[in-house]
Amino acid sequence: MAALPRKGYIAVMAMQPPPAEGQRRRRRFRRIPVRTLAPNLVTLLALCAGLTGIRMAFENRYALALAAIVFAAILDGLDGRLARFLKGTSRFGAELDSLADFVNFGVAPALILYFWGLHDLKSAGWIAAMVFAICAGLRLARFNVMINDPERPAWAGNFFVGVPAPAGAIIVLLPIYAVFLGFPRSHVLIWGTLAYTLLIACLMVSRLPVFSGKRVGTRVPPEMVGPAVLLVVLFVALLIAYPWIILTSGTLAYLVSLPFGWLSYRGYERRARAGKVEPAPATEAAPPRTAVAIMHPSGKEERPPRLN
Repeated sequence: MAALPRKGYIAVMAMQPPPAEGQRRRRRFRRIPVRTLAPNLVTLLALCAGLTGIRMAFENRYALALAAIVFAAILDGLDGRLARFLKGTSRFGAELDSLADFVNFGVAPALILYFWGLHDLKSAGWIAAMVFAICAGLRLARFNVMINDPERPAWAGNFFVGVPAPAGAIIVLLPIYAVFLGFPRSHVLIWGTLAYTLLIACLMVSRLPVFSGKRVGTRVPPEMVGPAVLLVVLFVALLIAYPWIILTSGTLAYLVSLPFGWLSYRGYERRARAGKVEPAPATEAAPPRTAVAIMHPSGKEERPPRLN
C-alpha cells in the first residue's frame, strides 16, 4: 500500500472512530493475580477485627473486644510475611497496612480504654485516649519516613525506634487484663490507667531502641521444625485457655525487656564506632511488606516494611 502524504494520513486517522469505553478500560487495567490480593484481604480482615473490637467495647463486651485486638495483631504479623512469600508486595498494600494499623492499634485500644474506665474521669480520660491514638499515628508516620533513610546502619534493622504500634496496643490494655484476673476496679486503678496510658503513648513516640525480632527465626533447622510447630500450638492453646494470665505475663515480660534492648543498641553503637560491626547480609535485610497495587498489579513496586 502506497504511503499516504502526511496531511492525508492525518485525515484518515481523524476519520477513525474513537475506541470503545470497554477497550480503553482493558488497556488501562489488567487482571490482578490472586497472589497479590491475598495479603490485602488479610489486612482488611485485621481492620474488620479492630472495628469489631470498638463495637464490642461500646456494648460493654470487653472480653470480646480484647480478643478482637489480639486477633488483629496476629493478622498484622501475617499479612506482610504472606505478601513476601507470594511476591505480592506493592505501595498500595503498604498504605493500606498503615491505615489499618492506625485504626486497629491506635483508635481501637484508645476507645476500648475510654469506654471501659477512662470515661469516669470525664475530659481527663478522653484526653488520655486521644493522646494515645495520636501517638500511634505519629509512630506510624515516623516509621514510614525512617524506613527509607539511606544513612541508617544495617545493624539498626534489629531494632524499632520506640515501641511498635501493635505491641503498644497489647500492653496498654494491661489494666483490663488485671481486672479480669480479679484485681479490684477502683477509682485509684482508673487514675493509674490514665497515667499508664500516657506512659505507653510516650514510649511509642520515644527514641527508645526496642528489639524488633525480625531477624530471629527467619530460618529454622530441619530438626527444629517439629518442636517449633509444637510450641506454636501450645502457645495458642494456652492463650485460648488462660488468656488473661498469658496476656498479663507477656505484657510484663515485654516491659521488663525494654531496658535490655536499649543496652544492646548501645553495644552495637560502641562496636560500630570501633569498626567491629559487620554489615548485615543482603538476604536478611528488612524485606518489603504487603500487597497489591490496583492500578499496577504487576507487583514491581516494592512495599516498605511495616510498622510493627
